[in-house]
Formats: sequence, structure tokens, C-alpha cells
Amino acid sequence: MDDQNKNLILATALSFVVILIWFVLFPPPEPEAIEPAPAVTEETAAPGDVAATPGVADTPGGTPATEETAAGPADAPRIAIETPRLSGSISTQGGRIDTLALKDYRESTEPDAPIVSLLRPVGTAGAYYALHGWAPGQGLAIEDVPGPNTEWQIAGDATLTQDTPVTLTWDNDAGLRFTRQIAVDADYMFTITQSVENTTEGTVSLAPYGILARHGEPVDLKNFFVLHEGVVAMADGELAEIDYDDMTDFDVDAREGVPAEVMQVTENGWIGFTDHYWMATLVPAPGEAFRAAAKYDPRRNIYQTEAVLPTQSLAPGASAEVTTQLFAGAKEWETIREYEAEGVEGFIDSIDWGWFFFLTKPIFALLHWLNQLIGNMGWAIIALTLIIKAVLFPLAYKSYASMAKMRELQPEMEKIKERAGDDRQKLQQEMMGLYKKEKVNPASGCLPLLLQIPIFFSLYKVIFVTLELRHAPWIGWIDDLSAPDPSSLYNLWGLLPWAAPEPGTILALIFIGILPLLLGVSMWLQQKLNPAPTDPTQQMIFAWMPWVFMFMLGSFASGLVVYWIANNTITFIQQYLIMRSHGYKPDLFGNITGRNKKKAAEAAKK
Repeated sequence: MDDQNKNLILATALSFVVILIWFVLFPPPEPEAIEPAPAVTEETAAPGDVAATPGVADTPGGTPATEETAAGPADAPRIAIETPRLSGSISTQGGRIDTLALKDYRESTEPDAPIVSLLRPVGTAGAYYALHGWAPGQGLAIEDVPGPNTEWQIAGDATLTQDTPVTLTWDNDAGLRFTRQIAVDADYMFTITQSVENTTEGTVSLAPYGILARHGEPVDLKNFFVLHEGVVAMADGELAEIDYDDMTDFDVDAREGVPAEVMQVTENGWIGFTDHYWMATLVPAPGEAFRAAAKYDPRRNIYQTEAVLPTQSLAPGASAEVTTQLFAGAKEWETIREYEAEGVEGFIDSIDWGWFFFLTKPIFALLHWLNQLIGNMGWAIIALTLIIKAVLFPLAYKSYASMAKMRELQPEMEKIKERAGDDRQKLQQEMMGLYKKEKVNPASGCLPLLLQIPIFFSLYKVIFVTLELRHAPWIGWIDDLSAPDPSSLYNLWGLLPWAAPEPGTILALIFIGILPLLLGVSMWLQQKLNPAPTDPTQQMIFAWMPWVFMFMLGSFASGLVVYWIANNTITFIQQYLIMRSHGYKPDLFGNITGRNKKKAAEAAKK
């Protein structure tokens, strides 16, 4: 193997090690506890008042701020939300959807762990809610339209189910009657229909809007560069992702008076907040133009996204109705894909597929299909590995055959090195002459390694960001493929009567689990079949690499380590069989015990 190709492999391997070290030194931080938000008072700004509630493009001056009433949303009458997948409530103050839990998901793998809470009312830690209303235009004042503090009346059923929508009404006592109907489907999509009837003697104008507001950053924010958390929006086919810290650096919008980013959507779009596994998104009707905005109010530390629809002009006796949707739930690939098929353009891109989306999307689609077929995500990962190796086998065969040939030429290469001594130019010329004579391309052994790197990182992305891997069990002690192997050498992998170190600690990195150990062994066995570099330094680096990776990958998701073990095992078997076909007799540890001259001659003819 010439110096250029040796350096290529060395540089690739070292780059990979550097990235792994980065993952270990800068893991996702533990979420910091935050103090509960203070109770809302008259002096405390209303949640919908961030940036003076949404401004409307063709409404002069936007919408002025209102004051919060003394009674907070938690004290107002509530409408229960009960579906097979959701539980929560809607406050009649402002008609806020501000309490929502996801019944299918728990905070941990413990059977009695709390159910995941997505939306929370004002006055609780991490308050997060959705509200809808009308922004006043010509001929109206702020008190003439329903806002975040409006006391709505319940008409009919007081429980929202997938079969029974609820209706709220409000009369401004000045000739405008407002109605809001809220429905929810079997999964996570709410449908909000807002209507207004003008019984005054004059023409009025007003604009419907939807708001998502968060008090402070999420309590479980990961702040990990592999994952996007923050604003996610689609505007006419263009995806926008904005982190929370970037929102604080927005330019101050002249209309709103606070840091804001505004997008005009002409036909199709949506905007909201995405977490690691959960999301809340405002979704106007397909084909509807609207004004999307992301804002941050530094005075109250409130993050906000808005969807403001065009202004409606109502003549005396006229009425208007507008329907929008609100997604609030888990980022399930199959569920989100169904919503996209129903008209929510680009909704599948709300999942953070990353730069290698052309790989991560098909890899996950195949993994999801295999999981449905097999019924276990761990075995699905192994089946995926088999498929990937089968697709790459024609290329891999040439690589392994080239490596077998390189091993055959090893004695001759050592002789050339002895003859050349310190003459690097002579060594290079004679090596190239040997390769040309024997029709060997040493670079062909590098290509499978280079192809494996983007596939590895794509699978890492898939395992880290997709909900389907969360709390997915495999076998025995592996009850969460998205988390590191919980076993540890510290307690002899569960044989001794004390607990393993906490994941992420130094002890957990030192006292590795069973899967990282198997990974190191599988890498070592695979390496034994490859021709060793002639350079002593490179020999030492390659000799240590399996054990370095063993410790580095110990803190990675178990699903990723399962993939790598399966990949190494399949690669070893392939190389073993190909070397046998070329006349070598490797034992189960990769050591060459002899050579079949007849088979070697047959292989040389091929």
C-alpha cells in the first residue's frame, strides 16, 4: 500500500476518532431545573401579549397589548380533552389549549413513570400553550375582539373527544358575535374553526390568528448539535429551522417592537416549535396565504410563533369563518406522513433528517418497515445491516479480493522496502511497479471504509432523532435502543450486587458494557484479516483502534452499537470466505495458518 493511500486511511480513521472524542467530551447536557413561573396577575403580561399579540400585515399599527385579568387560566372553567391518545384541558379564559399529555409515552422505561406532558398552563414550570383569536382592524378596538383573556362561554358538551367537538361563544356586546369550535382526530391534530357575525351598522375588519407561546426555553432542552430544537417552519416548500438562542438575536421588528423573524407564505406552510420527540405546530389550510412569525420577548422571556391570516372585511349583517389546524403530539413518522398525504405540505421534514437527508430518510423508511415485519427494532437494525452489506457486496468483494492480493504481496513489499532503504522516491517507484505488474489497486480497499462513514453517521442521526427508537427494547438488559448499554464491568455486567455507574459519568465510560466489549472484539477480529501497514507507527495506531472505539462508542446509543457489531461480524465472515477462496487458511481469529496453492492459482487466474 503506497504512502498516499496509507495516509488516506490514516486521516479518515483519525478524523473519525476526533469526532467520537467530541461526542464523548460534549454530550447532550442534563436539563437544568427551572423555577416555576410566577402566577399571572394584573401586572404580569398575558401569554398572548408577547410582542403586543400578532401584528397583521394590512391592519394599521398591529394589535395593542391587553392586560391579564386577576384570575389566571388555571382558575377559569375548563373543558376536558379525552381521546385514546391524549388527555388534557382547554381553559375558557382565552380558549387556550394549555394542558396536554401524551398517553402512549412515558418519561422513562419504568412502568409507573409519569406520562409525557407536552402543553402546560401559565403558572407552571415550562408553560407552553396554544391560543387563537382575532386581531382588530379598521373600526375596532382591542376590547372589541376576543383575545388571550376573553372569558368564553361553553355551548353544549364540556368534554372534547374525537367524536364530540366543543363550541365556545363570546359576544362583545357591541354587535359582534364570535364562535369557536374545536375538534380533534384520533391522533394529534386539532381543528379550530373561528367565525364572527357582524350585527353592527358599519363595516369592520379583523384578522384571525393562532399563537404558540413558551415561557422560557424547554425544561428538557438537549442543546446537542446533532439535533434541532426550536422553531420549525415550512414556507412554500422552504424549510426554516431556528434555534432558541438565535431567536434572541433577531432584529427588532418595527411593527412588533420585539426581536422577530417574519415570513410571508403565499400558499402552503406551517410554523411551530419542535422538541426532541414532540412538536406543536400551527397549520393554516392548504392554499391559504398567511403571515408566519417567530418572536422573542426579552422582558418576559417568552418565545412565540404566530400564523396570522389575511384581514376579513365584514359589511353589516355579514359573517366570516376560517378553519386552521394545530398539531400537538409525538413526531411519529407514520402519523406525520399521513398528515402530509392529507395536505400538510412538507410535514415529514419537521423531523430533523439532517444534511444527509437523502440517506437518513430511506434508511429510516426501510428500518421502520423491517421493524413492522419483525416486531423488534433491535433485530430490524441487524436486518438493515444485512441489506446494506448485500447492496455494497459487489464493491466490497473487489475490496476484499484486493486486500487478499495485498497480503499475498506482503513479502515482496518487505523486500522492496529493504532494497530502497531511506530512498522514498525509489520505494514509491518500485511499489507502483509492483502494483502495476500484479494488477492491484491498493485504493480499492479504502472505498468501502469511505462509504461506511456517511452510512454510519446517517444511522446515528436516525437512531438519535427518531421517536420510534425511543424506549425500544431489544433483548434482555437492552430496554432502550436510543440509550447507551446499561450494563457495566463495574458490577460484572449485573452479576455483582451493586448498581452500574450512571450513564455519562467517568466510571460509566471506563467500566464498559457488554455491547461495547463485543464491538471491540468484532473490530479486532475484522482487522486481523486485513494486511498490516508497513509503517510501524501506522501499525500501532491500527492495533489500538478497536479498543479506542470500544470505549468511545460505549456512551453511544445501543442501537448504533448493535449496527456496528453486526456490520463488523458480517464483514469478517465475508472477508474470511473470500480469503479462503484465494487460497488462504485463516482461523476463527483471523490468523493465517497456511495457504492452498491450488486455490491461490485459481484465484490468480480470475
